Amino acid sequence: MAAATAKIQKTIARQQEKISEGQFYEAHQQLRVIAARYVKAENWDAAIEVLYGGALALLKAGQGKLLTILRAFPRGEPTKKRFVTEMINWSSRVGEYPLGDPELHHAAGSIFAEECEPYDAERHLALGTKDSPEQLAKCEYEWYTQDDSHTAALYAARAIFPYLLVGNLRSANKAHLIFTSRLNSANKSISVQEVSSKSSDMRVYPVLPLLNFLGLLLLAIPRGSSDLFKQLAKHYAPHVKEVGVWDDALAQIGEMYFGIRIPRQGNPLFDMMGSMMGFGGGSPKPKPKKAEVTPPPAADLD
Repeated sequence: MAAATAKIQKTIARQQEKISEGQFYEAHQQLRVIAARYVKAENWDAAIEVLYGGALALLKAGQGKLLTILRAFPRGEPTKKRFVTEMINWSSRVGEYPLGDPELHHAAGSIFAEECEPYDAERHLALGTKDSPEQLAKCEYEWYTQDDSHTAALYAARAIFPYLLVGNLRSANKAHLIFTSRLNSANKSISVQEVSSKSSDMRVYPVLPLLNFLGLLLLAIPRGSSDLFKQLAKHYAPHVKEVGVWDDALAQIGEMYFGIRIPRQGNPLFDMMGSMMGFGGGSPKPKPKKAEVTPPPAADLD
């Protein structure tokens, strides 16, 4: 059994060498022939292992070529975004990740971050690798430095919420830590207090309540207590209201991590009847809110 496994690994390694030399067609054909022999001998496990190992090697080689092309695009090239979209779509079709390969997302997001394209960087780094939170937090922090000091939480949230919304709490915590660490080291004038307990540590910013809200939210998620989430949301409601753009994200987070179901908008039957009879239905659309935030008043440990 061990000898057979070693033989299969040697076969895969030989074809990987050919793939690394760019002999894709030759490697593909030999893998098919070898797998067919195992199938004929009804050695299904060996056939699967050969095909899987070969397919993985070919996929990685294809990714490498795509990344080489991506890095060759000049800064600001308008067709780059379309190329990235096609690259991600390809990896979702042929790979194991329905939303696209994380390595490709990380590479694309990192390039967009370097080129000061934060929206595109966010879209890809949120689906990237374990190294992506650092890139995203750095990108958001650089973007923040061009704004007023009291808006720190707005940019921190852009590095935290995307990870929470895809169920990646670890990356959300990492992004929060990196952003606040940079904030502390670069802004000595911003007051910060270290609060520790047996189970956790937290930095408290007396003049940045929304940043405290984000930190407390991350601490509350592992507990999964809906009462705790509601208490937190109520305490910081005036500040969150000033932001005006966090409501949808927080509603999703409340449902995902705390079991608070998002209420349906209106009654479907009433809406259908209303549209047929001409008197409308459903809930009225809220007026658009301003995204600007006025400097919050100082607070002790708010």
